[in-house]
Amino acid sequence: MTTDLPDALRYSEVRAVFGAGALAQLGDDAARCGATHALLVTDPGIVKAGHVASAVKSLEGAGVRVTVFAGVEENPTTEHVAAGVECARAAGVDFLIGLGGGSSMDSAKGINFILTGGGQMHDYWGVGKAPKAMLPMIAVPTTAGTGSEAQSFALITDPQTRQKMACGDKKALCVCAILDPDLTRTMPRAVAAATGIDAVSHAVETSACKRRSDESRALSREAWARLTPNIATALRDPSNAEARANMLLGAHLAGAAIERSMLGAAHACANPLTARYGTVHGVAVGLLLPHVVRFNAADGENPYADLCDDAGELASTIETMLAHANQPTRLRDVGVAEDALSALAKTAAEQWTAQFNPRAVDAAALLKIYRSAL
Repeated sequence: MTTDLPDALRYSEVRAVFGAGALAQLGDDAARCGATHALLVTDPGIVKAGHVASAVKSLEGAGVRVTVFAGVEENPTTEHVAAGVECARAAGVDFLIGLGGGSSMDSAKGINFILTGGGQMHDYWGVGKAPKAMLPMIAVPTTAGTGSEAQSFALITDPQTRQKMACGDKKALCVCAILDPDLTRTMPRAVAAATGIDAVSHAVETSACKRRSDESRALSREAWARLTPNIATALRDPSNAEARANMLLGAHLAGAAIERSMLGAAHACANPLTARYGTVHGVAVGLLLPHVVRFNAADGENPYADLCDDAGELASTIETMLAHANQPTRLRDVGVAEDALSALAKTAAEQWTAQFNPRAVDAAALLKIYRSAL
């Protein structure tokens, strides 16, 4: 495997340890950061894959005690976080580790908010609401997708309202992210496809959003350059270590770009689909992304020029990726009927990311996007 570390990685606010077999360094890194008793937050699938056993072996080998909380599920709710907090308090941990996909890493950050600051998850909905220093945390992604390990936000769902709450604070940034491509080998193809498209959507939306900066643009460009030529190969041939390594690194860079900028209308439109229909996030955002790209370029501007000279060509490239990933490309394919679009658009307009879209959007504009995707 010849994957090199890109210069843009210096703009990530989280130190990254990258390479095949890097999970073996988890214990030494945790001990170096002062861990004596860590809560390892994960899900049953990661336990079954054997990654938890490997992590525990590394931690205990470095003299770090471990309590495993494997109660995470996809799109974690406040209930999952509350159960994790109870486990952490009973164990008396001084360190957190998120091992798994975005759900595990978000849950670990959510647990950290409440464990250190008290209250409930709703108290942290927004930005900068953590009242105290938080426990140090290491994130170990097992999917090439969310880039949560590079971000200070936890996305936690309210099970009553089905609202996905974005809870962010710089205190929640990990002290280290361990990027081990070997861990992504066990991803089911459907998970690899959805998370890969999610990473692509992060590179695309951060490249154009209103909050972008020179640093985020460098991260977006590098993420796109890693993801685009490798997603089809990684899906077709999971044994291709170099393709998987580039996907993992690209996802991390795209996540770091979010931390230094923001997202846009594709994510605003995707969240209501997940809440109302249970559509997997990567499926929802991928379905909508080409339509958002064309909408944002409809006035003759190309806010995506960092990635492609022609926005129409960019949208077509994304559609080719969706085809490689066997992802649905129309809303009707995921059970959405036309009479639901107005309500979806109203909810999408209330999403935080909508305000950062390069072209101003309201419910009427988002309804137009939904209709184009129907």
